[in-house]
Amino acid sequence: METEIGGPLKMSVKIERWQNVVPFKIANHIFDAADVLLLCLEKDNEVGRGEAAGVFYRNDTPPQMLRQIEALRLSIESGVSRASVQTMLAAGGARNALDCAVWDLEAKLTGRAAWQIAGLEKPGPLLTTFTCGIDAPTEMANAARAYASARAIKVKLAGDDEDADRVHAVREARPDVRLCVDANQSLVRGTLDSLMPTFLQTQVELIEQPFPVGQESLLDGFQSPIPIAADESIQDLAGLHTLVGRFDMVNIKLDKCGGLSEGLRIARRARELGLASMVGNAGGTSLAMAPAFLVGQFCALVDLDGPVFLCSDREFRVRYTDGFISCPEALWGHSADGVRS
Repeated sequence: METEIGGPLKMSVKIERWQNVVPFKIANHIFDAADVLLLCLEKDNEVGRGEAAGVFYRNDTPPQMLRQIEALRLSIESGVSRASVQTMLAAGGARNALDCAVWDLEAKLTGRAAWQIAGLEKPGPLLTTFTCGIDAPTEMANAARAYASARAIKVKLAGDDEDADRVHAVREARPDVRLCVDANQSLVRGTLDSLMPTFLQTQVELIEQPFPVGQESLLDGFQSPIPIAADESIQDLAGLHTLVGRFDMVNIKLDKCGGLSEGLRIARRARELGLASMVGNAGGTSLAMAPAFLVGQFCALVDLDGPVFLCSDREFRVRYTDGFISCPEALWGHSADGVRS
C-alpha cells in the first residue's frame, strides 16, 4: 500500500567524498574516491536517508544531482510518496537518493521495515562478488588473495593484450571461487572470440557488458557457452525488453534506474521475460548498499562490494562474513531509534 508522507518535511542534501584505500580502475576510468550525494528527509523527528553516486559515463554526477534536487525542494518538502518521486525526476542518481530516502522515512514513520513495505520475505545474507580492478596480472592475483573469505570474484577487463593473463592469474590465485569477468564495454567481437577459450578453461561463469552501448547487435546469433549480462546497455525498465535474445542477465543498479522502486520493478519484469537478474553498485558507502540488498533477494548474482574499497564507512555498515553480505537493521529501512550518521 502506498503511503503519502505529508508535509511539511525538512530536507537536507550534501555532497560527500569517501576516499578509496587505493585507486580503483575499470576500462576507461579510474576512481580515487566515492563522491556521493546524501539526501535526508525529516518528519516528526524521524529521518530517512538515501545515498547515490550517479552514473559517471552519463555525466550524472553529484553536483548535477544536487542541482536537480534543489530545484524541487519546495515540492519535496510539501510532501512526497514513492509514486510521486517517480514523476518528479527521470531515472538516475538524483531520483535514487530521493526514492531511497522516502523508503527509509516511510519505514521509520510506519514501523514497517522496507522489506515488508515491498512485500518481500525477511531478507537473509547474500553471497556477493568481490572485484579485482584493472592492474598487472600479478597485482590482480594479489588482490584476489587479499579477499581471503571471498567465494566469488569479478575480474575487470581492459580490452588489451593482458586480459587473458589477468583471468589466468586470478584463477590460479583463487581456484576455489566462482569467477566472472566484466569488460565495461571494452571488447570487440574478435577479442571476445579470442578470449573465450581462456574463459572456458578458467571456468568463468558470467561475461558482463562485453561490447559498447549501441553495438548490442554484435550478440545477434552469437551462441555463447557462458551467460552474458547487460550493464551499461540497460539503464531502466523501459529498455529491458531490448535485451531479450541478446543477453541472459540484467545488471540492476539503483543509480542507473533511479532507486529501489524501479529496481524492484526491473527484477520482477526480468523474471517474466526469462532474464536472470544481478544487482550491482556504482560505489559508495554501506548506505547505498542497503536498498540494493533488497533487490538482491531476487537475483542470481550479487555484486555489492562498494564499501570494501573505502578508507572509512558509515557508523552503521553492512557486514561481510565468509563471502556473504548482510545488513543490520540500524543501517536503513527499519524503524530503529536514533539512526544518524
